[in-house]
Amino acid sequence: MFPGQGSQQPAMAAPWRDHPAYARWAEADEVLGRDVTRLGTDADADELREPYNCQIALFVHHVVLLEAWRAAGGEEPVVVAGHSLGEYDALVAAGVLGFADALRLVDARARHTAAAAEANPGTMVACLGFDVEQLRAACAAVGAHVANDNAPGQVVAAGSVEALDALAERLRGSSEAGRVVQLQVGAAYHSPHMEPAVEPLGAALDAAAFADAAVPVIANVDARPHTAAAEWPSLLRAQVVSPVRWRETVATMAELGVDTVVELGASPVLTGLVKRCDRSLGRRTVSTPDDLPAGGDTR
Repeated sequence: MFPGQGSQQPAMAAPWRDHPAYARWAEADEVLGRDVTRLGTDADADELREPYNCQIALFVHHVVLLEAWRAAGGEEPVVVAGHSLGEYDALVAAGVLGFADALRLVDARARHTAAAAEANPGTMVACLGFDVEQLRAACAAVGAHVANDNAPGQVVAAGSVEALDALAERLRGSSEAGRVVQLQVGAAYHSPHMEPAVEPLGAALDAAAFADAAVPVIANVDARPHTAAAEWPSLLRAQVVSPVRWRETVATMAELGVDTVVELGASPVLTGLVKRCDRSLGRRTVSTPDDLPAGGDTR
């Protein structure tokens, strides 16, 4: 599993400098013609919080962790998934996209969603302790949108500042005990606010080389496994404006026979959500070289 924005950490790449997989940072510099490596080693928290920087840096970092996991003899997955941005890393893990092609798509996604955020300003709030169906109804009433159905009692809503203020007021007057927490993001991701990004990103998706998946990838938009190359351009278009259905994704993992999840990321995010969704699943995180299986190539 690969997390999305919010999981980044300053200097997250530094512990991996001596690992062969670290070479992906230099490759990213070359592909994009910018100093991507510095984002992983020297950028501070504020610079990394910028969506364009964050998405590029996290994507590259996740691929480094993936290749390090494999080099260390980590078990190959029966299925892969990623949350929002992390879906692009899942596609690399499944062999659907090559590193350079996926990096160019992440670059396009980051640029076009930033432009959409300028055209349609908005933000996001975490709604904690509420039922998702109640939240859908409340969002519909005030013009907000469910953006991430992460786990029972943990749902993120997106929309204009005014709509989210109205949502918070409506939820405060409900019979359910819960709270609404402002998230430090500058856009209403995974909602119709991102619609201006769909067409230009779609052009990049149509030009990319997708392959059939070696293992199923559970898509954010429908929480179902997919293996056919031809499905991904439309799935990734829809992902920009559709909710991330992570709670249902975890249920699909269990349906497919998963007994343990491994989160490859700078900080553990998804394993906590998995625990809330299904405590029967084993959980493992890989954030530093010390987290790798023993006995593999960790030079």
